[in-house]
Amino acid sequence: MNALVSKIIDAHGGLERWKKFSLLKARLNQGGALWTLKGQPTTLSETSVTVDLVREWASHSPFGPEAKVSSFEPGRVALSNVQGKVLEELRDPRSSFAGHTLETPWNELQLAYFAGCAMWTYLNMPFLLGRKGVVTEELPDWQENGETWHRLRITFPADIVSHSAVQTIYFDDAGLLKRHDYDVEIAGGTPGAHYIGGYTEVQGIMIPTNRRIFPRQPDGQAMSEPLVVSIDLSDIVLT
Repeated sequence: MNALVSKIIDAHGGLERWKKFSLLKARLNQGGALWTLKGQPTTLSETSVTVDLVREWASHSPFGPEAKVSSFEPGRVALSNVQGKVLEELRDPRSSFAGHTLETPWNELQLAYFAGCAMWTYLNMPFLLGRKGVVTEELPDWQENGETWHRLRITFPADIVSHSAVQTIYFDDAGLLKRHDYDVEIAGGTPGAHYIGGYTEVQGIMIPTNRRIFPRQPDGQAMSEPLVVSIDLSDIVLT
């Protein structure tokens, strides 16, 4: 692990402390234009999310008005009832997004895949930088709103499923994340600029509680509207 990656991870609580935990659970409130665009305006507007901190797995509960429970893994996504009975599942879920654009509606299993993949990435960042096979490259500093942010380009190995294999994180002098860029491959490669804030300390780990995602222009600047996704977390617990 290089010195810059170590600085970022240490600013968020350190890898040694992080590895003491295996799950993160939080209350989740979501808004923004994406959900209506995808035909799922309120399915996950108020729910709880749980992500695994070791393997790639995430779950949302309740999932929709029927209080289903989702289960996301790279090769499978499923919806169950509260008793644990599988109601429907989709193997090799990423292939179901072939030919999709930003406007293509999602069914519930596709929503569960997107939401699980996204929240697993967000809530494991920046500790994912310490994983085997993750490659980082320092980029030139970035000026935004009168601040100077440092940047790292991240390339994920094939065994980590995320919005895109190549992403960019922005961080301040202290090492805390400020912004996270990626292209949402399963929505036509839509470029996003994801702003990170509202840090709170949970059991020695610094966790952001609000996230705001906007379209990203070719020059790297974010558009001020529309607000694509808003994410607010509360009642965060590490176990």
